[in-house]
Amino acid sequence: MKISNAGAPQNALVIGASGGIGNAFVAALCDLMPGDAVNALSRSGDGFDVTDEKSIIAAAEQFASDGQSFDLIFNAAGTLEPAGEGPEKSFDALSPEVMQAAFATNTIGPALVLKHFAPLLSKDQRSVFATLSARVGSIGDNRLGGWMSYRSSKAALNQIVRCASIEFARSHRQSVIVALHPGTIETALTKKYAKGRYTDTSEGAARSMISVLQYLTPKDTGKFFDYAGKEILW
Repeated sequence: MKISNAGAPQNALVIGASGGIGNAFVAALCDLMPGDAVNALSRSGDGFDVTDEKSIIAAAEQFASDGQSFDLIFNAAGTLEPAGEGPEKSFDALSPEVMQAAFATNTIGPALVLKHFAPLLSKDQRSVFATLSARVGSIGDNRLGGWMSYRSSKAALNQIVRCASIEFARSHRQSVIVALHPGTIETALTKKYAKGRYTDTSEGAARSMISVLQYLTPKDTGKFFDYAGKEILW
């Protein structure tokens, strides 16, 4: 998919930039805007840990001290197999340790990122904060059950996005805070979960999501969209 230059961000930040989608998101943004306007944070590149609030605070304070503000912040951090354990097929497989690990990365981490980075969104123009969610986090769309830890961590994330959109609209009136479903990404990890699902490469998913984000307005804040721009049931 070719991305239009219309609505291209002027200063962007990608969190979780060393993962497949995060890395592809950085590359796609660099095709739209000067490379020095694309900022990136990752565990492997910067020691940035989405599960450690001290790490999040330190990074946010560094950007603030440099006078940085962003019109796009994209959080690509997340996990499908916390502690190396795949999604549960039944409640017999439910593990509190695995569930805690899923929530630490998929829910609490993004909530803390919102807490410390959303204040860096531009106030005088449209600005977007987007975080990766997943269609299986939709309660209204759940007809199969299973995947309790992953589903519930993403459902909780969706509620956090909704709450944040309401709060930050008071101080950042042109802000757009949304959850995004990228589709199933074609990797060795997801191959075993891809049967019957729409799949795309990391590069294709990144371009699709950027295209969606470019046309969202403050009226869309607090919503949940897929890679094609279609709103998903909570």
